[in-house]
Amino acid sequence: MTYGILLAAGTSSRMGRPKQLLEWRERPLVRHVAEQALASQRLTGLVVVVGAAADAVRATLVGLAGPVLIVENPSYASGQASSLRAGLGALPAAARAALVLLVDQPLVTTALIDEMIAAYDADRDTLAIIPYYRGRRGNPALLARAIFDELRLLEGDVGAREVLARHAGAVRHLVVDDPAVVSDIDTPEDYAGMQ
Repeated sequence: MTYGILLAAGTSSRMGRPKQLLEWRERPLVRHVAEQALASQRLTGLVVVVGAAADAVRATLVGLAGPVLIVENPSYASGQASSLRAGLGALPAAARAALVLLVDQPLVTTALIDEMIAAYDADRDTLAIIPYYRGRRGNPALLARAIFDELRLLEGDVGAREVLARHAGAVRHLVVDDPAVVSDIDTPEDYAGMQ
């Protein structure tokens, strides 16, 4: 079973206001990304990690259709690694992989999520599936349980890259024809450009 982990705890320092709450297609960004994940036929459930503006973010997720667990990361200010740890820690023992979604990638679709999980299901010896668009590494990342313990040791504002570098031979690069994997919202200009 593959679960989603939606990282939605960041401080949005370059944006100047919580990215999680930006309006995207008439709903908060965090809800839009969660809905894309929950519409997947291949994702078993979703863990949403909240931190900055936690109460407001949590309120936007009320009534979502599907199995959702909201986890608060009290150490969110220390960076992304703490949110990844919180998400991994909330997964059930039955989870064999986690698809780590970023709240600032609203163009990631259910179809892309399904494509990544299908690629993993076809090759379960793979430790990670990383999407690439026109030679650029992107997100989300699908991570196998076999590296969860290593991921839990990460510190600071880092993702899984360091761990994946140690296991490069078991990481699959999935070439996709979808710029969504390299498109994110960090600044007001990014947000305006994606509207």
